Amino acid sequence: MDTLLKTHNKLVFLPQPHGASEKLSNLSSPKSQELKFGPRKTFLRRGRNGCVRASSSTLLELVPETKKENLDFELPVYDPSKGLVVDLAVVGGGPAGLAVAQQVSEVGLSVCTIDPFPKLIWPNNYGVWVDEFEAMDLLDCLDTTWSGAVVYIDDKTKKDLDRPYGRVNRKQLKSKMLQKCVSNGVNFHQAKVVKVIHEESKSLLICSDGVTIEATLVLDATGFSRCLVQYDKPYNPGYQVAYGILAEVEEHPFDVDKMVFMDWRDSHLINNTELKTRNSRIPTFLYAMPFSSNRIFLEETSLVARPGVPIKDIQERMVARLRHLGINVKSIEEDEHCVIPMGGPLPVLPQRVVGIGGTAGMVHPSTGYMVARTLAAAPIVANAIVRYLGAERRLSGNDLAAEVWKDLWPIQRRRQREFFCFGMDILLKLDLQATRRFFDAFFDLQPHYWHGFLSSRLFLPELIVFGLALFSHASNTSRIEIMAKGTLPLVNMINNLIQDRD
Repeated sequence: MDTLLKTHNKLVFLPQPHGASEKLSNLSSPKSQELKFGPRKTFLRRGRNGCVRASSSTLLELVPETKKENLDFELPVYDPSKGLVVDLAVVGGGPAGLAVAQQVSEVGLSVCTIDPFPKLIWPNNYGVWVDEFEAMDLLDCLDTTWSGAVVYIDDKTKKDLDRPYGRVNRKQLKSKMLQKCVSNGVNFHQAKVVKVIHEESKSLLICSDGVTIEATLVLDATGFSRCLVQYDKPYNPGYQVAYGILAEVEEHPFDVDKMVFMDWRDSHLINNTELKTRNSRIPTFLYAMPFSSNRIFLEETSLVARPGVPIKDIQERMVARLRHLGINVKSIEEDEHCVIPMGGPLPVLPQRVVGIGGTAGMVHPSTGYMVARTLAAAPIVANAIVRYLGAERRLSGNDLAAEVWKDLWPIQRRRQREFFCFGMDILLKLDLQATRRFFDAFFDLQPHYWHGFLSSRLFLPELIVFGLALFSHASNTSRIEIMAKGTLPLVNMINNLIQDRD
């Protein structure tokens, strides 16, 4: 799944204080909860054939040292001596930020992208539905596709999803974006932004190297670090936490033509009462991309919990699962430890700095998905900037930012997000058996509804129909659970919808 905020050898949770402006990566480190892996004991035991068999400590012995791979690009460098005020300064060089920079610069507006590692290939594994990337003309940025996906509800129930799935080629996607940015005249500055000062018609971005960049509009695309975008409400999201490995294995039991979207089976925990109990209370599932008969990406994932499930717990569940499935790991190409904040309040709307992606609250609150959604939102943000900053309107300052925010978060999108947060609040309360019943009904819906829900294509009227259809497909036990655990979230959602008006 989307792995959007990762650290190596540690998992950092991101609590934010009321009205927080503390910075995670581009500024100072916050006082956040940190769960370390501990000593590098052996989670796997080597067999006679040199493979590694599941044991009981950590997978980390097989994990190679982290290698940062840069693209071979000559990037146009921002020249501060010219004293120019650029039309747009993009802070952050992820997919969303580069997409906006590319599209705004196409019409001749001046753009500067600020990032400490502008050539670094993104380390994240991004999985997407093929139709999402096809709609954005990005099929050439998928390195592997599967004809469909499967969901294992339990040992007896399996759902076949007739919807092709793909893995994003991170190197190809970033190369494609950078090439277009370079050809459009985008300039790059390699630094962190440590402070922003707003004047009436422009903003001054103070960088870690002492350089000041002046811009008519600032776009914060720094992800969950939320460097510049401000929040004025307590930040208490749910957390999707996962541990994944891209591994060479002796063999695995999965069909190489189908990716495993969710595997909720827990038979691998039958002999471990403590793990089984924890998993029954807050379940995790396997997400797997089989590339061949002996190369596979495996990720054990907690869909959403508050607080997040400790990474050590997730690793233990993964090792038990690998042992049960007979998967013997020969080597690990890369690993990832991720935490995705889900839900929580939207940023202050509007405000002087515009956001996109995680910093703007655009993660799907019920699934953790974001990449396709933010890439699809990039043209909306870019078109708004061009429309209101271009020759016809030439707005600036607060007026310009307000118009762009209005296009990014119109009332129908805010209502959609409220419904998704309602779904997250229900999922937070479901144990393993209830979660199984929920997804058994969810994937029995007409494809239009579950496709649309996962891809943020349904808006409130259709979401209401979706909710009623889900309720009708659910078992009697599941209906009782949804009513018991969803009544208060439903009331909260209705109150929020009533209060939130243009």
